Amino acid sequence: MTENTNIWLDGIMGVVVGDALGCPVQFESREEVARHPVTGMRGYGTFSLPEGSWTDDSSLTIALLESIRRTGKIDLNDIMGNFMKWLYDGEFTPYGESYDIGRGTMQAINRYRRNRKAKKCGGDEERNNGNGSLMRIMPACIYCSVMESSGVYSDRDAIDVIHSVGGLTHAHIRSNIACGLYFFMVKQILMGSGSLQERMQDGLTQGFAFYDTYLADKENLHYYDRLRDLAAFADVPPDKIRSTGYVVDALEAAAWSLITTDSFEAALLKAVNLGDDTDTVGAIAGGLAGLYYGYDAIPEDWLSAIKRRDWIEDLCRIKQ
Repeated sequence: MTENTNIWLDGIMGVVVGDALGCPVQFESREEVARHPVTGMRGYGTFSLPEGSWTDDSSLTIALLESIRRTGKIDLNDIMGNFMKWLYDGEFTPYGESYDIGRGTMQAINRYRRNRKAKKCGGDEERNNGNGSLMRIMPACIYCSVMESSGVYSDRDAIDVIHSVGGLTHAHIRSNIACGLYFFMVKQILMGSGSLQERMQDGLTQGFAFYDTYLADKENLHYYDRLRDLAAFADVPPDKIRSTGYVVDALEAAAWSLITTDSFEAALLKAVNLGDDTDTVGAIAGGLAGLYYGYDAIPEDWLSAIKRRDWIEDLCRIKQ
């Protein structure tokens, strides 16, 4: 890891900027977005909000970040407590009110409110494979990467944590795998060398090797087979890339946007102009892009538009 950078700031602001960039065109089809493509930060659109407004992706990411910052660890009950504050009290939001709430996430928080069992509140059925855990997993990925670099965690320790944090809302193994593969990419971006694609490939190679051993049943791992070879995946035409709320589609769309561009700005614009679940694909891509290109690579006019920017950046000041 580079000593002279704040990896929390890089990754978290990448998530928030990607989310805000995609917010105005969320749920629009690719064809609709193409008629007025996103070229920079803008407002209104889907939720009729000012430019720089961010959604549940960032709110839940920040809620997780705040818990890690305050407790110094991964505390599942504390994290769920923050999620409750977001849903019911409007904390961790731009305007004091929660909105754009995923059904699976809402159901999980409501379960936790009733039973206070953090490890039992996430949905684990086939239908619970939306991208609601992947979109907010970045702080846990950074935390686990730091713990591994310090020799405290093994890959198995890290994945157990990643699965438990993702599983708070989405506990199906397919969603867990998406979060795990994302972790391995985060770790290699931070610790590896080479181009972004090379680091992502190294991370995915490690991730697939881990899951090949970790999983008795590989059925759900095979859903991610297109990510095994990023050089080949980069050649997939845009019409074969889906950008829906399904966790496999979201991870693929984000990865494809990153490996077919060469800058933070280009990657994020490509991601959100895919249409559909634009804020989440932007957030997922933005986190990895932020870690690789760095905070200083994010266009200043995009950053200056972000609502509550100073507050978010203050939360990112975590001792590494």
